[in-house]
Amino acid sequence: MAGNKDLQNASKAKKDEFYTQLADIEVELKNYKKHFKDKVVFCNCDDPYESNFFKYFAMNFNQLGLKKLIATCYAGSPVNATQLKLSFFGDDGETREEVKRGTPHKIVITEVTDLNGDGAINLADVEYLLQNNNNVLTRLEGNGDFRSKECIELIKQADIVVTNPPFSLFREYVAQLVEYKKLFLIIGNVNAVTYKEVFPLIKDNKMWFGPSITSGDRKFNVPDSYPLNAAGCGIDDKGNHYIKVKGVRWFTNLDHNKRHNDLDVFKHYSPEEYPKYDNYDAINVDKTSDIPMDYDGIMGVPITFLDKYCPEQYEILGIDRYIEDNPNYGHRFTINNKEIYARILIRKKQ
Repeated sequence: MAGNKDLQNASKAKKDEFYTQLADIEVELKNYKKHFKDKVVFCNCDDPYESNFFKYFAMNFNQLGLKKLIATCYAGSPVNATQLKLSFFGDDGETREEVKRGTPHKIVITEVTDLNGDGAINLADVEYLLQNNNNVLTRLEGNGDFRSKECIELIKQADIVVTNPPFSLFREYVAQLVEYKKLFLIIGNVNAVTYKEVFPLIKDNKMWFGPSITSGDRKFNVPDSYPLNAAGCGIDDKGNHYIKVKGVRWFTNLDHNKRHNDLDVFKHYSPEEYPKYDNYDAINVDKTSDIPMDYDGIMGVPITFLDKYCPEQYEILGIDRYIEDNPNYGHRFTINNKEIYARILIRKKQ
């Protein structure tokens, strides 16, 4: 049975094979440069030939002052076989089609050479590194899953983990980061904050949102075989297949300046505008911008409050379904017997 479950999880991971846009990575990572000097970075859901996370850290290896960069690739990654040296995979009868299906591998680099001496590492330098990969690219014995023994040994070596993990395995992925006490910057869906396994990290200020994404959707490249049958899917002018995903956020435990900026509030409390819940002694606030400036009691706010959350200004007490003294534990709050979407309970700090 365990084997069947592993196969099911692997199938989910392949359906979650979204490649983050380089521009989105650059905008977010500029907030954390102070954290990376002399650090080992591990991208453990990242084929180096496809992953913009790997490309970003390789291009900025010297500027960030990294000690080491590691990336691992899951079996079945749709790497372009023409990019690979078949000699790397050995003369064991492997065909180009077998290579194209993806061979799990890892790449470990401790230096990146500026080929033209212009003081900047660009994609051409990274491509040269990958093409001349005899010393940095090696086959994995297992399937490259982040939960595999090999990848666990690599995460133990890392200081910071940065990647876009499979959304369907987000709970397991975060649990592993916590188990091995890693600093991290990862992408997930905003609704992940409501997970029973994830919210305590938010509440205890052990995880928070990154600053660069607060609304809208984000475009992700997908394998050519991925079905483009939903709204927001398409093919760009370079022939790359993409989909648009709503509710994306960066999740991290790396400090950044924005999370210490007070939220500007200006509205005044009134019982008419801020009704109390039927099943909990707290007022309802429909929008973060509507948080009253003069209310000292408990307030239920949308989960998108976390986009503006300042831990010096507000205290997070819990989330509706899992607040300990909720008489309807496990259920949402209601107003006039109508269920309200997920609410985080907060209180202004004195």
